[in-house]
Amino acid sequence: MTEHPQPRDTTVDVLIRLLDDAVPVPSYAHPGDAGADLVTTVDVEIAPQGRVTVPTGVAIALPDGYAAFVHPRSGLAAKHGLTIVNAPGTVDAGYRGELRVTLLNTDAAETVRLRRGDRVAQLVIQRVERARFVRAQTLPGSHRGEGGFGSSGGWASAQG
Repeated sequence: MTEHPQPRDTTVDVLIRLLDDAVPVPSYAHPGDAGADLVTTVDVEIAPQGRVTVPTGVAIALPDGYAAFVHPRSGLAAKHGLTIVNAPGTVDAGYRGELRVTLLNTDAAETVRLRRGDRVAQLVIQRVERARFVRAQTLPGSHRGEGGFGSSGGWASAQG
């Protein structure tokens, strides 16, 4: 029998301001979920191949060293072809405005209809590092080298 280590507490306090009293505080649907649900505060129809930016009714204050990332909801993507244009959207620690989500209907034929209160995205909070960029004349070697897009293969059926 394998023993599992006790999970460490990874909770971080994020201040939130509700800009719409009817909007729920973002919450996690299940224990262990990475993303907290965000809802739209408006009814909206997104035409096939169309996009629209919807308000969520929340503003947050992240601690320094953290960022929030707005991810699409997998169920909306699978069932309706709905995704986020700039997925994941990045919310920097210094941003204090309303979180808004730019949705894209990838379906070629069907309109997506959302109602106020529908869950439209997931908010993932992560610790982030800041880089100090140090100029160099050359870079150390690596196994991959300068191999870019598609250099690792895995797509033999697409090669024709």
